[in-house]
Amino acid sequence: MKTKLPVNTFLFLMVMITGIFTSCQDRTYEEITYKANVPVVMGFDEFRSAVVKTSPLALTNPGKIYFKDNFIFINEFQQGIHVIDNTNPEAPVNLNFIEIPGNIDMAVKGNVLFADSYIDLVAIDISDPSNPAEIDRVENAFPNVLPPMPDYTYPVYGLDFEKGVVVGWETRDVTEVVEKENGYGLGRVTYDNVGVPSIGQNEVSINPSTTGIGGSMARFTLSNDYLYTLHNNTLKLFNLTTVPGITAGSELYLDREVETLFPYQNKLFMGTTTGMLVYDVSSPASPVFVSSFNHINSCDPVVIEGNYAYVTLRSGTTCNGFSNQLDVVDISSLTNPFLVKSYPMFNPHGLGIDNHILFICDGDAGLKIYDATDPMAIHMNQIAHFADIKTYDVIPVNGLLMLIGADGLYQYDYSDLDSLRLISQIPVGN
Repeated sequence: MKTKLPVNTFLFLMVMITGIFTSCQDRTYEEITYKANVPVVMGFDEFRSAVVKTSPLALTNPGKIYFKDNFIFINEFQQGIHVIDNTNPEAPVNLNFIEIPGNIDMAVKGNVLFADSYIDLVAIDISDPSNPAEIDRVENAFPNVLPPMPDYTYPVYGLDFEKGVVVGWETRDVTEVVEKENGYGLGRVTYDNVGVPSIGQNEVSINPSTTGIGGSMARFTLSNDYLYTLHNNTLKLFNLTTVPGITAGSELYLDREVETLFPYQNKLFMGTTTGMLVYDVSSPASPVFVSSFNHINSCDPVVIEGNYAYVTLRSGTTCNGFSNQLDVVDISSLTNPFLVKSYPMFNPHGLGIDNHILFICDGDAGLKIYDATDPMAIHMNQIAHFADIKTYDVIPVNGLLMLIGADGLYQYDYSDLDSLRLISQIPVGN
């Protein structure tokens, strides 16, 4: 027996069907071709077997610098780490190179070097620096890290994190069919400054230390048995009590974009795009917020000595800042830091301080050295200015200054402030 639909139900269905057909007919499509950034992918197996030692390579695009037990480790941007034997600072030896895809940051504890490799954290045994070897890895420690794109004005096409690790980009024409009124609807990927999308004759004798010394631009640092790392707006902790056997610890979400980490007396000072954050790491596994010092939007590494923090702000970066200056902040009361004095600079990057001697990498204006004994008169007490080098970051240790810049590694003897001198250099291309 056939059942008749009620009139109201019949009319309702007819209206729905008519609406569907009308909607389909109203939609128009077109084939468009446009330039896009297309990811170059390395398979996971290949990626996770790519950390190897090679013969020494020339510096090409040097990045961050780290010092430990008379060895200097220099990052080759996104490629790996140069191992420099600096037993004699007047004749440093380029010992070897460790290929680490996607590497930017590093830290050393004991005989183990910790480094980022795109999405992973790797641990490398350097007990024999001439023969480094990977001994541990934390997979997916830094999810979705991407290399810089050749042209940020183009959209991204074909990004799929399940296919492998993105190790580069190709800019090429892409053709697809899209709804006419929408055009190509591919979202652009935004980054922080490490590629995280928001989807001697006067030989210097250095005593061995448990941990090494990083520059002011570092995003890796150590305290006790913990490694602290920055990943976008998150402080990530890793327990290094047993290596091999690294375990991921807590993650602390920060309410601003943090760029640099500087440890000092069980405190962690973070340089952010909008100021300085202070955290207590007396209990290393559980950082506790202490205070913040805010300023206008700008990139800002920070170093500490005594009751003062020294912060550089610069323009022309992803931080969208317009100030180029040195800020001196009184931190005698960590819960209430306040600005003491600001000094104009050219375009300052990294900085370092040792026994009141302040070293500032002022971009294309070179290396500037000041006596900072009186924080209110730093500009009146310039000791030296080396204007012929493009500077990025420095590490001053017991009369030896290690400087990395666009032209390579420079080392200065500052044990006699009346006679500072360049004692060695490994230039780019060597």
